Amino acid sequence: MTGLRWGILGPGGIARAFASDLRTAGLDVAAVGSRRPETAQAFADEFDVARVHGSYEALVADPEIDIVYIATPHPFHAAQAILALEAGKHVLVEKPFTLNAAEAALVRDVARQKGLLAMEAMWTRYLPHMMRIRELLADGALGTVRGLTADHTQHLPTDPLHRLNALELGGGALLDLGVYPVSFAWNVLGAPATIAAAATLGPTGADAEVATIFTYASGAIATTLSAAHSAGPNTATIIGTDARIEIDPVWYAPASFRLIASDGTVQESFASEVEGRGMQYQALAAEQYVAQGRTDSDVLPLDETVAIMGTLDAVREIIGVRYPGES
Repeated sequence: MTGLRWGILGPGGIARAFASDLRTAGLDVAAVGSRRPETAQAFADEFDVARVHGSYEALVADPEIDIVYIATPHPFHAAQAILALEAGKHVLVEKPFTLNAAEAALVRDVARQKGLLAMEAMWTRYLPHMMRIRELLADGALGTVRGLTADHTQHLPTDPLHRLNALELGGGALLDLGVYPVSFAWNVLGAPATIAAAATLGPTGADAEVATIFTYASGAIATTLSAAHSAGPNTATIIGTDARIEIDPVWYAPASFRLIASDGTVQESFASEVEGRGMQYQALAAEQYVAQGRTDSDVLPLDETVAIMGTLDAVREIIGVRYPGES
């Protein structure tokens, strides 16, 4: 099957960015669903979406869609992904994939049982500059990787009722922002052997700043910093024995980078030329996987998504952040 018909579940800000990029890529935004019909209708009017549903159940039951993009707050991802999978729809689920690893494993297992594609919408991994960086790493251009550092720091709302600060909505810097550098470290270095972390908690108990240190069996070290109320450079660097890669701001969006030898010589410069925000690349990958009859991503396999959620769980355990309803 090619030319998937996309259904948008949860027409908020990130869904608007995604739908805009789908349109840029010429992909089919076929339907939208919201708990509030007026919100779904406003989204449909903005993006010229033909089919409008006033509930998530109606959206996933729509026979005119093939894949559901889930863009609601984190605590709802697992139930909504399973709802769509049980209805026979493929799913692309916003990051973080779920609230914790147990939920992620449950979604993975349902997707496998149903023989359907389930992907985490970690759009960064599908961007052209990240594809090139993986090629350089595979070719040994850096020698042996010894270190990685990345920050994701933004000045976001401090209102305690905002979802970013509300524990009942999975608020905090780690899941909203830290998932990017943590996933990046996994992509480059794999599973950490040890995990250390420190955080500053805000008035609601949600993490406002989080720093992590991961060590690896190879001896490499990765450090990350995520902050929700202070904007930093948002750069990333991979350091090897022969060379390093410096990714310019904003490293997790379409960005330029340089491959720099140990003597300071620039061996390669890469400049991203991406139309829109760049979220269409993950959607194009999903369409390709389905066309090929595949039910998993080779860029970010579901087992790795579950393992990354496990790393985030471990960080939360260290910093003392637990969400309501977690055992």
